[in-house]
Amino acid sequence: MKVLVVGSGGREHAIVTSVAKSSRVDKIYCAPGNAGIAAVAECVPIGAMEFDKLVAFAKEKEIDFTIIGMDDPLVGGIVDVFEAEGLKVFGPNKKAAILEGSKAFSKDLMKKYKIPTAAYENFTDSKAALAYLETAKFPIVLKADGLALGKGVLICNTLEEAKAGVKEIMEDKKFGASGNTMVVEEFMTGREVSVLSFVDGKTIKIMSSAQDHKRAKDGDQGLNTGGMGNFSPSPFYTKEVDEFCQKYIYQATVDAMAKEGRPFKGVIFFGLMLTEDGPKVLEYNARFGDPEAQVVLPRMKNDIIDVMEACVDGKLDTIDLQFEDNAAVCVVLASDGYPVSYEKGFEITGLHNFDNKEGYYCFHAGTKFDDNGKIVTNGGRVLGVTAKGATLKEARANAYEATEWVDFANKYMRHDIGKAIDEA
Repeated sequence: MKVLVVGSGGREHAIVTSVAKSSRVDKIYCAPGNAGIAAVAECVPIGAMEFDKLVAFAKEKEIDFTIIGMDDPLVGGIVDVFEAEGLKVFGPNKKAAILEGSKAFSKDLMKKYKIPTAAYENFTDSKAALAYLETAKFPIVLKADGLALGKGVLICNTLEEAKAGVKEIMEDKKFGASGNTMVVEEFMTGREVSVLSFVDGKTIKIMSSAQDHKRAKDGDQGLNTGGMGNFSPSPFYTKEVDEFCQKYIYQATVDAMAKEGRPFKGVIFFGLMLTEDGPKVLEYNARFGDPEAQVVLPRMKNDIIDVMEACVDGKLDTIDLQFEDNAAVCVVLASDGYPVSYEKGFEITGLHNFDNKEGYYCFHAGTKFDDNGKIVTNGGRVLGVTAKGATLKEARANAYEATEWVDFANKYMRHDIGKAIDEA
């Protein structure tokens, strides 16, 4: 069969790598893709938001199955456009993708269906938000309602910081229209855990847990980023935590969406906080996380096409989802200065060191070919170096060893990805 993957980052490289392992697939396209994806799939110069061009391409090439990797096209309704043309596509439609597209919607959904989450209030008026903050308990969390590349969340320790945050989000519109509505949320403490799941509208199957590192610098210092590294599974995601979440969060979310007339098919990403009062939902995403996909998908035993087709066809209950009994760690190699300002266009050397290395992966996030055919940096997050190991400590050691195999000017990384493993 012919498969089209839509997206251009490390997540899509991980998806393409999994699709390439399927015995059912003989041709993969990726739009627009990147320099790493080009080694596995034929990259097509069509942007992820160019819905009409993507549909025309899928028809011209007689694509059997399309996988949407990115949040923007999902929230924008790309699945509806494909389905209207009779094309088989994996991902939630626009009505369901609002689970990620609007934090205000998802918070209201959790409140209505008693799904554990932090206390909150939604605001569309900055003056009302400021008045509320005068009586709030600090620290407190401000969230831009819409998509903001993982950066629209501000943790404010004082009223002054919160006032500046309201100005940034709602008045200066740092995150664009995403800041038209703002969620003010209780600050929760505890371990963060990411849990990905496959959903077919009624059935949910949980993938292996993972743990992200959002801050730019070691020790969880610096600005929030799209993610500086990840490990899977999380030692903090215990049997007791899983049982609680199965009972009160996972199926409850799927059922709530169905009751709202928004049946969800695709991947739900549960961002959880393990608080003293039990697990609570921090956020939902409507697609694979990035870099969560880079540590979870390499450990999945199933043929990814079988699982995704079952989601689309409403037959996920027939799938026995299985993961390897091992671990994986991903260390993001970024451009120094990310997420604020950084240079790009530097040649990347040493990529051949990953060729035919079992258990090692170099997922490209921000790369491209220059005019001379060399692979150069083309983003803040450049590569996701992932390694497996029998244990988390072994996987971590392998991943950090592999970061030395590849180089580029202004290469930057955190050195404590998975350090929590040592504390578990």
